[in-house]
Amino acid sequence: MTNFGKIYTAVTPTNYRLQKLTVLKSLTGFGPETTPEFTFETIKTPEFLEKFPVGKVPGFIKDDFKLFDSSAILMYVASKIPNTTLLGKNEEESALIQQFMFFTEAEIMPAASNIYYPARGMGPYNKPVAQHHEAALKRYLAALNTILLDRTYLVGERLTVADINLVCGLSFIMRCIADPAHRKEIRNVTRYFKTMIGKKGFKEVFGDFEYCKETVKPEVKAKEPKKKEQKQPKKAEKAPKPKADEEEEEKPPAPKPKSELDLLPKSSFDLEDWKRFYSNNDTKPTAMDYFWQHFDPEGYSIYKVDYKYNDELTLVFMSNNLVGGFFNRLESARKYAFGVLLTLGVNNDNMITGYFVIRGSKVPFEVTDAPDYESFNFTKVDHTDPKVREEVGDVFAWEGPSLPKPFADGKAFK
Repeated sequence: MTNFGKIYTAVTPTNYRLQKLTVLKSLTGFGPETTPEFTFETIKTPEFLEKFPVGKVPGFIKDDFKLFDSSAILMYVASKIPNTTLLGKNEEESALIQQFMFFTEAEIMPAASNIYYPARGMGPYNKPVAQHHEAALKRYLAALNTILLDRTYLVGERLTVADINLVCGLSFIMRCIADPAHRKEIRNVTRYFKTMIGKKGFKEVFGDFEYCKETVKPEVKAKEPKKKEQKQPKKAEKAPKPKADEEEEEKPPAPKPKSELDLLPKSSFDLEDWKRFYSNNDTKPTAMDYFWQHFDPEGYSIYKVDYKYNDELTLVFMSNNLVGGFFNRLESARKYAFGVLLTLGVNNDNMITGYFVIRGSKVPFEVTDAPDYESFNFTKVDHTDPKVREEVGDVFAWEGPSLPKPFADGKAFK
């Protein structure tokens, strides 16, 4: 191992900014010396601020040359490795590498940080702001999922600093934010991340990676009970005599059920339990065994769902966005339905298909009321048919031999 310069930041297993340089050193044997004695209190010291007035970590020093920002440090140190291809083979690859470096640093990581740190009490938490960043992160990762559909690396056919930078950023997201359900939605990103951290050079840094089981949630502090003011007792007032023609006050009528589905006999199949089990377990065989064991055909129906205009679909990401729009307009059905719609195929030759599990024996108003409903065929199927069971399992798992075209993308409504 060759030490090149010195990097100032806390040496912890989850410091994804430092991981960029430790991965580089693990891969090439070339990188900066670390500072195990460094703590985040060091940032406030006059000695550190004299070197790095911005007060940002990590900071890097080589002789009289100083540099801050982990991505800038990564690119600079990589540029000093003889005969490296980590920065690209030509100007076009170099430009693409910078594109993905900026995308990671300017879009993905700020959104992730603004979800995680306020939720953990390391900044003011504002629910609408948090929801904005959650939507932004999902949008960025969905775009990345499309980009990685048929790629092993971000740029070209070999590893670059863009991959090192992204994988280390994703480690923060996969550990703290992206729960099992979200990882299924961004299957290409998940596959890419798992593949990368299993490679030599990454594996030594990440070891046995622990994935997020439940996304970070804001810490809610219990409110202190208000002290009741002691009021002086009032003098008893004489109750007015009731009028002779006064009738007893009528009790308010019991609230009516919000949906006709609420009037159905109680089902033995708990839809919310199924959604949680599906999100937190491998689909095949674990989740599907659970589903068929608990499914209640008297209380629920299964429908094959196909988009009516598959021949008009063009780009895969546009087809998947169409599914997302349909799901957004099914909000009133969320309590009564679960479903998965997949985009299968490739650009200019793809289709949307899937299965839904819905309360009751017919497609309810909560589904048919969605403006997009008329663009889909809902066909009720026989849950005892082995072919149907295989197709449902493959659709819910987003993979399997019964899918008519190669998997491209998908979304779960739950």
